[in-house]
Amino acid sequence: MNNPSSGKRLIDALTDRPVDRPPFWFMRQAGRYLPEYRKVRAQIGDFLEMCYTPTAAAEVTLQPIRRYGMDAAILFADILLIPDALGQKLEYREGEGPVLQPVRDGAALAALKPERIHERLAPVYETVERVAGALPDGTALIGFAGSPWTVASYMVEGHGSKEFQETRLWAMRDPQGFGALIDVLTEATIEYLSRQIEAGAHAVQLFDSWAGVLSEDQFTRWCTVPTRSIVGRLKLRYPDVPVIGFPRGAGSKTPEYAAATGIDGVGIDTTMPPRWAASTLQATVAVQGNLDPLAVVAGGRVMEDQARHILEALSYGPFIFNLGHGIVPQTPPEHVAALSDLIRDWRTS
Repeated sequence: MNNPSSGKRLIDALTDRPVDRPPFWFMRQAGRYLPEYRKVRAQIGDFLEMCYTPTAAAEVTLQPIRRYGMDAAILFADILLIPDALGQKLEYREGEGPVLQPVRDGAALAALKPERIHERLAPVYETVERVAGALPDGTALIGFAGSPWTVASYMVEGHGSKEFQETRLWAMRDPQGFGALIDVLTEATIEYLSRQIEAGAHAVQLFDSWAGVLSEDQFTRWCTVPTRSIVGRLKLRYPDVPVIGFPRGAGSKTPEYAAATGIDGVGIDTTMPPRWAASTLQATVAVQGNLDPLAVVAGGRVMEDQARHILEALSYGPFIFNLGHGIVPQTPPEHVAALSDLIRDWRTS
């Protein structure tokens, strides 16, 4: 178990300690926009194999830290490693993304093997250990997992989707049956994140990428309640390890989500006005976000003006600068460098 260090800006921001400037990291900061990443990926080939190869996964996790000096590294992995570890067939097809054998009934659910996840996920824990041992003293390591609703959505659909109709219909028609899948994922996520913390993660993040497709009551049941269970159990085991929740698309439901789940930080997407987030969220929780990733592609004055607007709105409360979603592959690396310098030069007093 790791205790948060006052020498790590990210941990200080999440625990509402004073910082000289906002800490920053970027979702998908290890990715295809970096030539050094593409080189490693070409050597490994298969994306899933790369996630399970500790030397490669650790290397690409560390690459953006070496290049840009972010205040946090985030583990290189994928939110669908839990379904894979549970025994659901998973492959990544070029140009198509993840493809899974759908889980849509009790028989498919019964075939999952929660007791075997650590055997499959052991290489991920080794990656965490390698990265934790290689980071500069002031840099935090963020472990992560997909939230149960989002992971279940891929498991049921069998692929990515915009509407997730099969998942939502199962949840509406048979909430008890769908709830059993959510329960399996909740327990697996608790154990997965616990092992990441024990291996060296200083904080963890839950990605609920498809929270925005749910109505208010369904959001509470399938996003807020499972997240509260995960956070509560993690806090019992590791009370000093902060948890960040990112319910993408939650909009006006975000304040209730933050209050009900017990998270230490909440990620906000590009659609949320920073000043609204400052007035509505920062009194109780650290805010993380929310520059448009395409502004980083554009670079120049567009990127700088949008970044300063976010900094001016959010820097005077607990805040972590990030994007509203992940860095896209066409992003020029020099634009990420310019953005990093702009944030690094910002001062809160």
